[in-house]
Amino acid sequence: MSYLGVESSLTGRRWVGPGAEVARQAEAMVQASGLPLPLCLVLARLGVPVAEVDGYLAPKLRDLLPDPRTLRDMEAAAARLLRAVARRERIAVFADYDVDGGASAALLLDWLAQLGREATLYIPDRIDEGYGPNVPAMAALARDHDLIVCVDCGTLSHEPVAAAVGADVVVLDHHLGGETLPDCVAVVNPNRQDEDGALGHLCAAGVVFLMLVECGRQMRAAGQAGPDLMSLLDLVALATVADVAPLRGVNRALVRQGLAVMARRDRPGLVALSDVARLDTAPTAYHLGYVLGPRVNAGGRIGQADLGARLLAARDRHSADAMAERLDKLNTERREVEEAVRAAAIAQAEERGLEAPLVWAAGEGWHPGVVGIVASRLKEMTNRPAVVIGLDGDEGKGSGRSVAGVDLGASIQRLAAEGLLLRGGGHKMAAGLTVARDRLEPAMARLSDLLARQGAGVGGAADLRLDGMLMPGAATTELCERVELAGPFGAGAPGPRFAIADAQIGFAKKVGSGHLKLSISDGLGAKLDAICFGAFDSPLGAALSEHQGQRFHLAGRLDINEWNGRRTVQLRLEDAAPV
Repeated sequence: MSYLGVESSLTGRRWVGPGAEVARQAEAMVQASGLPLPLCLVLARLGVPVAEVDGYLAPKLRDLLPDPRTLRDMEAAAARLLRAVARRERIAVFADYDVDGGASAALLLDWLAQLGREATLYIPDRIDEGYGPNVPAMAALARDHDLIVCVDCGTLSHEPVAAAVGADVVVLDHHLGGETLPDCVAVVNPNRQDEDGALGHLCAAGVVFLMLVECGRQMRAAGQAGPDLMSLLDLVALATVADVAPLRGVNRALVRQGLAVMARRDRPGLVALSDVARLDTAPTAYHLGYVLGPRVNAGGRIGQADLGARLLAARDRHSADAMAERLDKLNTERREVEEAVRAAAIAQAEERGLEAPLVWAAGEGWHPGVVGIVASRLKEMTNRPAVVIGLDGDEGKGSGRSVAGVDLGASIQRLAAEGLLLRGGGHKMAAGLTVARDRLEPAMARLSDLLARQGAGVGGAADLRLDGMLMPGAATTELCERVELAGPFGAGAPGPRFAIADAQIGFAKKVGSGHLKLSISDGLGAKLDAICFGAFDSPLGAALSEHQGQRFHLAGRLDINEWNGRRTVQLRLEDAAPV
């Protein structure tokens, strides 16, 4: 049954409110805790038991951080790195070109710098070398280094690891493992087939951080003081959010603490990037995923592959400023490339149909650096797993994004094992693949079948999920701050979204490039400001700006707007329906 009777809103979506069980749990939570109902509705939707509310609202990393030794090979990996530090061996870090890889590399470089050591950073070019270790690069690194640490890659790299003759190799990864592992000193990966999966939600930076915790334990046992690990949590937070790891359990605690570290503005690279992005408030998970993350990624997508990692590891502000400016420009170029691919991919996917378990598109010459972002846009638009592929010659290279409860990485890996893909792998929420042009259609058909068996395509593509209803007068800064305690929000823990019922529009003005600023009221004197970004790219702009006294149900997210020292609440409007 639709919420507030909205079966088809102005954007064509059906509104879905909290289920009966969530509503019952929220009411019980209000009675037991005295917390406001909107917060309790969010906590109930997230599955927080009444007895655990206090601990959830104030998570402590020391209570949630797992013992690193629960992961196989962890002690060996840490011991080998410490031996390299003690003997002043030559260390190389081989990292993936995305935010998780760059942050993982920066974690190691920063940790080593605190011990007075350096390491060579190597990040492969996305187009010329592709993902992960390759034979020529590993062989070359092995000639000049004693230890190679592969981060956010390497679990399936049997041949490249074997090519590192004369050097030891340690792999710190989180991508799905195969039946066998590379022959090396250690493969620390919560998604190895012989792990129980309890820590499978960690991104690579989370795995690296756990190894550094284990290094600290071994150093203390030897009577040595180790680097300050808490100062590294800003990098872990950035990677966790940008890699779409679910913000549950230890991930949530890592991100929450990491945001606090980031707010201190101690890391030159993140300060420079925040300034170039004009981020003038304390960072939130939203900023990590949509402001900072894309800029760090821009180098690996369409520019210099190692630029993001070098920025995150920068020790002085001058060099950080130059790299941040370059990444900001590359991010602007990336947006332009992405927009062209996005428009073509959406048109193709719509022609194929958006109701199937898998939404996919493939195009000639689509830049491999943006197909993942476009896949994410398709997934968000359809509430289905999406794959976007750029074709070049006899092959296509693509990237996919999944929805909660559907393991895309395992399905991609199965396709590769069945011979329908040339290569493929990833994790539950994201995966990469290479497919022969003449196998494209059968591969996508098979992938759609595998995803359907996991329940993909069951939910309505047009459902807008709401946590409940608010009156404009109830939307206070105090309520916003209390609801934020249930965060940070992101993958696996969607942010709160509320409805304002039967709202009267008193003021509507187009601002910026197609946005709409509004003032709304309940007709009884209580008012609330609202902003609808990109309103005029949808039916919302015209309908709300030319309302002619029509009342609307409104849906969106509350946030606090800070301007000239004043803090006011505004509704970030996402949808509307005439009353």
